Amino acid sequence: MTSKVTTRPLRVLQLTDPHLMASADGALLGVNTRDSLDAVIAEVLRSHGQPDLILATGDLAQDGSEQAYRVLGGRLGAFSCDSAWIAGNHDHATRLNTVAASYGANHRHIVRGGWQFILLDSSVPGKVFGELVETELDFLADTLEQHPDLPALVTLHHHPVDIGAEWMKEIGLRNREDFWQVIDRFPQVKVVLWGHIHQIHEQQRKGVQLLATPSTCIQFTSGSRKFSVEDQAPGYRWFEFQASGNFKTEVCRALDFEFELDQNSSGY
Repeated sequence: MTSKVTTRPLRVLQLTDPHLMASADGALLGVNTRDSLDAVIAEVLRSHGQPDLILATGDLAQDGSEQAYRVLGGRLGAFSCDSAWIAGNHDHATRLNTVAASYGANHRHIVRGGWQFILLDSSVPGKVFGELVETELDFLADTLEQHPDLPALVTLHHHPVDIGAEWMKEIGLRNREDFWQVIDRFPQVKVVLWGHIHQIHEQQRKGVQLLATPSTCIQFTSGSRKFSVEDQAPGYRWFEFQASGNFKTEVCRALDFEFELDQNSSGY
């Protein structure tokens, strides 16, 4: 008598836009960003348990400080797995990469569970919008060419498609056509994942699932013409990947987290 062996899916956690600060009482529009990240981590452990990999997809620090990145590294110690970090528009990429390396979180290509994860730096120093320089696009293409049989998730900070919010049209990925020209060459790409927009976004493009995720702190109002935040709890995205190329994903929020959001701000 034989029994069929069932392989457990690879569990991946996306945390994005925590906007941590050097000061322990640092707050964004009234929300203490360390407290909100703590609440999200507690919710992950309560609802899903330990992941196998964490993707931290930019705006990790609001102030670009080394202290903020070390706070992130310390908080991620709640998980017994590797993490990988990329920069967003609020980050200081050099400091981030230095601290990330000290935590082993500076890998740009990760192969796990029959999948490959490719992390891109779309940050532009001093700018809110994003751009993938030629070396990033070459890295993406070369990596996909070398691993044609592995389903791929590609992640960056900035949104590479229009998300229906007028004020964010000019702060997404500027050279998105160049990005999609690369992606369209490789049918093994199954997922493109990003942060930056502080809200859920899900759509399909040529068979690729496009996904964005709530921030671990404040949330932007979906579909808004001008800058606007809404009173929604901080959240995260959870994935379960099968070696077959199939996957499941869901967004969860730390609904027990109590906060007073400044909804009258015109920016952050």
